[in-house]
Amino acid sequence: MLRSIWKGHIRFSLVTIPIRIYSAVDTAQRVRFNQLHKGCSGRIGYNKQCKKCSETVSSEDIVKGYQYEPDQYVVFEKDDIDKVKLSSMKVIEIEGFVDAADVHATLFETPYFAGPDGDVAAKTYSLLSAALRDSGKVGVGKVVLRDREDVLLIAAHESGILLHRLRYPDEIRRMSEVPLVDGFQADKDELRLARSLVDSMSTTLDKLELKDRYHGALREMIEAKIKGKEIVTVQEEEKPVVDVMTALKQSIEEAKAQQKPMVKAKGRKGVTRPAKKTAAKAMKKTAANAKAKKRRTA
Repeated sequence: MLRSIWKGHIRFSLVTIPIRIYSAVDTAQRVRFNQLHKGCSGRIGYNKQCKKCSETVSSEDIVKGYQYEPDQYVVFEKDDIDKVKLSSMKVIEIEGFVDAADVHATLFETPYFAGPDGDVAAKTYSLLSAALRDSGKVGVGKVVLRDREDVLLIAAHESGILLHRLRYPDEIRRMSEVPLVDGFQADKDELRLARSLVDSMSTTLDKLELKDRYHGALREMIEAKIKGKEIVTVQEEEKPVVDVMTALKQSIEEAKAQQKPMVKAKGRKGVTRPAKKTAAKAMKKTAANAKAKKRRTA
């Protein structure tokens, strides 16, 4: 069972739904390294040491400070932080519903699952999920998670509700700031080949092998070290750099070669459909000829 990280409500207009939020990302399988002392393999601890007086301090002696000038801080105690009381700390107020296409991909940050908090909330929760799915809309609201108020997207997902923490639009830089992006015009022939390559490689997401190969290689190295085996280095072969047109043509040929050949549809007795139609026509023609011959004889 997933453990909830937030408990509160989703509210839009006069409708209130008690929910719990769960992290949608599983990080337990990631490879994590510890820092060790090279000589004795002892764990390197995290020393909370003051850079000014070199004193090691406890958690109770640590406060938050905002630097407004060099070495000048405004100090905040925990009680000061607790004085900030926003409704979004306990309620996700949906401010409106928008088309999913209106939310640009650069705004998406962290996914969460939302689940109903109790049997009573399950009906209204399911109703909101169905309404979002049927309308193609997503809700946009705000919530306080981890010491800041974030924009939150509420969307239907399978039989439930998916929440996506969004970045604020003013946090996203402009594409025009990236060097060498503007001013390039694509050649028509190159564009035609590039489009042909895209079409030949078109598939669905579930058919792609989306696995972390680096993580897998690390796992193999860990197992080898545990068993005392020698680590074998595997390096992917680098492909030679060729001109665009040649690369596109070769890529299209490779993509076509990897596609499965079309299989001729067959009837129940192993006769292909076109052959079956031809046989039927021949039978009709033979019957017609027989009738005509009978009439002439009569």
